[in-house]
Amino acid sequence: MGIKVAVSGKGGVGKTTIAGALARAWAMQGKRVLAVDADPVNHLSTTLGIPPEKMPVPLSKMSELIEERTGVPVGDSFGKLFKLNPKVDDIPDKYAALSPDGVRLLVLGTIERASSGCFCPENALLRTLLDHIMLLRDDFLVVDMEAGLEHLGRGSSKGLDVLLLVVEPGQRSIDTAVRIRDLAKELGIRRTEVILNKVTDAGQVEEVERQLKASGLTLMASIPHDPGLIAADLKGVPAYSLSADSPAIAAIKGITTALERFQ
Repeated sequence: MGIKVAVSGKGGVGKTTIAGALARAWAMQGKRVLAVDADPVNHLSTTLGIPPEKMPVPLSKMSELIEERTGVPVGDSFGKLFKLNPKVDDIPDKYAALSPDGVRLLVLGTIERASSGCFCPENALLRTLLDHIMLLRDDFLVVDMEAGLEHLGRGSSKGLDVLLLVVEPGQRSIDTAVRIRDLAKELGIRRTEVILNKVTDAGQVEEVERQLKASGLTLMASIPHDPGLIAADLKGVPAYSLSADSPAIAAIKGITTALERFQ
């Protein structure tokens, strides 16, 4: 039985790097891993080591697929009826790209926010796909969510085992995590866990733990600041390509073990 994890947090906290490293760590353990890039800023492929020429086309851009599955052409839905629950069960196998480690990657592309009132065939396809993926039982699923709170407003996170909240040492980041936790509770997500990233000293961990405790949250793990991550990003290579003694990668490997307790 697999585990379904979504990674969320304020923009810039390192959630995509962590999501990619988690997926690769499980794949290198021989797990069957499906990664889903649900962030409109599609960078998860880079963290998985998938070159640009092999990056899958975002599903939101596949006009023919959307029309085939919903019955209505993209951009021509006004006043027309389309399938609200289109067929999606074959999409992960047909349209995922494969990373060098064996991680399958789906890129969703831009999903309209719930507050926008979008009622369109592409949104119906992507929402149904996310709901279907959340119900898969054999995969280790890692979803890189868009920054902020919008994904929870869509309700697509209901099938998760764990919502991983990434924070960095800073009040705004912690405040965002608290708001996401509150929305997660409303959606019935049974577990949220906090990961502190970019730690430079023990005092930061203590202060973040204090602030989290005041809001009813606990710190699951911390990831030290690692100059190697910056160097990897500048070179355009995946963080997981760092040497085995990288403190950040070692910490992320430990997180995979901790998450497996929630299966």
